[in-house]
Amino acid sequence: MTEIIKDRKRIFIGEEITENYYQTTYLTTAKRPRLVVKPIDVEEVKQIVKYAYDNAIPVIARGAGTGAVGSQIPVTGDEIVIDMQALNKIISFDAETLTLTVESGVTLQEVREEALRLGYFYPPDPGAKISTIGGNVATNAGGMKAVKYGTTRNYVKSLEVVLANGSLVNLGELTVKNSSGYNLKDLFIGSEGTLGITTKVKLKLIKAPLFQKSILLAFSSLNEATKSVLEILNQAYEPQALEMFDKKTISYSEKYLNRKFLTKKGEAFILMILDSNNETHLALTIERLVEEFKRDALEIIILDEAAAKLAWQMRDSILYALMDFTKYEMLDEVVPLNKFAQMIAYTNELSVKHHTTILNFGHAGDGNIHTILLQEDYSDEVWQEKRIQILDDLYLKVKELGGLVSAEHGIGQTKKNYFLKLTDPVKIELMRAIKKALDPKNILNPFKII
Repeated sequence: MTEIIKDRKRIFIGEEITENYYQTTYLTTAKRPRLVVKPIDVEEVKQIVKYAYDNAIPVIARGAGTGAVGSQIPVTGDEIVIDMQALNKIISFDAETLTLTVESGVTLQEVREEALRLGYFYPPDPGAKISTIGGNVATNAGGMKAVKYGTTRNYVKSLEVVLANGSLVNLGELTVKNSSGYNLKDLFIGSEGTLGITTKVKLKLIKAPLFQKSILLAFSSLNEATKSVLEILNQAYEPQALEMFDKKTISYSEKYLNRKFLTKKGEAFILMILDSNNETHLALTIERLVEEFKRDALEIIILDEAAAKLAWQMRDSILYALMDFTKYEMLDEVVPLNKFAQMIAYTNELSVKHHTTILNFGHAGDGNIHTILLQEDYSDEVWQEKRIQILDDLYLKVKELGGLVSAEHGIGQTKKNYFLKLTDPVKIELMRAIKKALDPKNILNPFKII
């Protein structure tokens, strides 16, 4: 390896490898890798992967390590972890095509800031702003704005990818239409580094909306809130973000931030953003919303800038607040929008059945639920058994309702068994055939997804 990376300071072996490269995520299997390397350009990545391919050594491409399903975690200890964070150049912006070309180690926050500096908007908004664009591509990351603006996939115009044998390929075009063969670019998006390693991405930027307003609706119950979610979507309000959570969930943020929520009314809440390029149109839309939901909601608050900042800070702080309280596992199941209320209600049944605290919040506008299982006073041994029972029940219900195991976090290790169990075997065989064709030696992030 020293022939490829001449700087020994960018190669880490044994005790030199810090725990963050193999720490467990939600009870995944984890081993210290044989090697961690930090390439600084695509040529080094190509050579590392070719070396691994020639010697049948598994490799894992890693960004900031914020993934929630163990995709970035070594399983056997034989792996070489390729830390991609030094490929962090913002290469160019093309004003004619509105595309920003970046290396895969550039963070989401850096892309958002650069887009803003240029007078544009990059909508994908996963929670971890320090996550890398390469990691976002690997999981097809979404976030709160996906309800209106879509996920990472919708903003990737092209990819530069290192394949399993070390060769380099560019996928994707700037054309509006494409009926010229298979869509290979989209095959790699969401593949969690199992088909290739992304080294460069051309991202689409858009004009930011000129006006936006945050609105908080309080309801008497979670059931009332979930019913209103579907009504909001069916009435063509087109929210930029549409989040739902209950009083108990937001109480953790209140303790964590030492701030009171914006209303004392209600047991469940919808927090949303409406946007427009026309201020009058936005005002009329808000007026229509208030008129339509004033009978269903206990309170509707049009938030000023300071109140909106606090509301979104409290929503964003939920997971950090829980970290201070207990160990937990966050899921990201997704169901059809018309089944959203049923899924939420079922998780409440599971809470009673399994004597466990289960919280729900999430991207209600696209059917993506973040179900949180709290370990609380259970020992690790008892909790491991109990969580399996809960997950068995929960994912069967997801399938029954026509949903999917993951909306935005990926499969990785933690959801692999459920993904394989609940997915059509024909689909699994197709995926395995693709994997074998692109990675015949199975060196790219093995033991993940399939």
